[in-house]
Amino acid sequence: MTTVIAFIVAIGILVAVHEWGHFVVARMCGVRVLRFSVGFGPQVAGWTSVRSGTQYSIGMLPLGGYVRMLDEREGAVAAADRPMAFNVQSISKRAAIVVAGPIANLLLAVILYSVVNWFGVEQPQAVVSRPTEGSIAAKAGFVGGELIRQVAFAGDDPEVVVSFDDFRWWLARAALGRRDVMVVYSTHGQSLQRVVLHLEGLDVTHADAALFRAIGFVSPYSPAKLGELTAQGAAVQAGLQKGDVVLRLENTPIVDANHLRELIRSSPRNGAIAPQTWLVERAGSQLNIRVQPRLEIDGGQPIGRVGAMIGAPPALVTVRYGLAESVQRSLARTAEVSLLTLRMMGQMVTGEASLKNLSGPITIADYAGKSASLGLVQFAVFLALISVSLGVLNLLPLPVLDGGHLMYYLYESVAGRPVPDAWVDRLQKVGLAVLMLMMSIALFNDIHRLLV
Repeated sequence: MTTVIAFIVAIGILVAVHEWGHFVVARMCGVRVLRFSVGFGPQVAGWTSVRSGTQYSIGMLPLGGYVRMLDEREGAVAAADRPMAFNVQSISKRAAIVVAGPIANLLLAVILYSVVNWFGVEQPQAVVSRPTEGSIAAKAGFVGGELIRQVAFAGDDPEVVVSFDDFRWWLARAALGRRDVMVVYSTHGQSLQRVVLHLEGLDVTHADAALFRAIGFVSPYSPAKLGELTAQGAAVQAGLQKGDVVLRLENTPIVDANHLRELIRSSPRNGAIAPQTWLVERAGSQLNIRVQPRLEIDGGQPIGRVGAMIGAPPALVTVRYGLAESVQRSLARTAEVSLLTLRMMGQMVTGEASLKNLSGPITIADYAGKSASLGLVQFAVFLALISVSLGVLNLLPLPVLDGGHLMYYLYESVAGRPVPDAWVDRLQKVGLAVLMLMMSIALFNDIHRLLV
């Protein structure tokens, strides 16, 4: 239920802000707005403004919205009302009205990021876990437990890293941008060390957990402590208990929770998993326990699982900035996410990135529910990210989107005449077909993620 409510609230806010941008600028430009609707389908609630005559409506399906303006192309307009029609406005005014929707979404992201930065948010400390075997980080010499101090793209001045989330954002941008990154770190208070992670040649098809496994940093440092155990799982059947700290698996000392997870995951050999001896610490005593992980298939690959949450909560730091710096950082983050979104879209078109990056309403709903369950701050960060994506998507030069209309106005300003109606009709159909194809792929990806 939380997921459904969070999804409706998120989409409702994003759509309302987008349409509000169109609405406000239209009114500023002297255009009469006939209807402001959030949602499609049967009207759930609505009212009409006595002063302006605008009808405000909330539809049953919260997957979009629209602002209907007075327009001679949609019906007869009285001579006295003609100056308030959208189609008779100058190109600059029409363009301003159209672009206002995406800009409103980008401004919402700036506001949300600013509020989060100003009030502060608790994030995992920038201490990294043991890198995955054969990863870039492992080859660079990381063993787990290093505190990341500074990061920079190759050739740039290093910047302070405030949290593990901040560090992962650097890694994601570097990998997707095909750039190497220089990392400054320390281990247990020792002197600073520098190393370059060579991400330029990383084969990145889509940004997911596999990308960070290839880099090596999947999660922040966390002790190998057992949490909730699945009933009838391998851990329960072996006699393991919640709170056990795993010190060794066979002859391998355990560095942290991620190390233990990777050893369990990679335990299948020739289609089977041999029993393992775990050394655990329980209530001050050390015990040897025989564990038989279960063989499962994940993404077509055999993996081992024991049916237990592994890892204690990582150490947290409060990330907070002053008002001016919060706004500055939010503007920079919004710009970075926008450019990253455009780059990913471009790479999907050219085949450099997988179409698996496209996500539909099911995935968005899932993340909305998860972020809402973590608190208002995480939900606000989620809203900001989706708002940027919505703003950037609508600015694409695709007919039926706001960016497509801007292309029409660009043609009109150059050619001195509007795009012929016949061509507009054809382009709208092509644009709708492309949009429906993108939505179909996104929905397929959603369903595939649920089933696999």
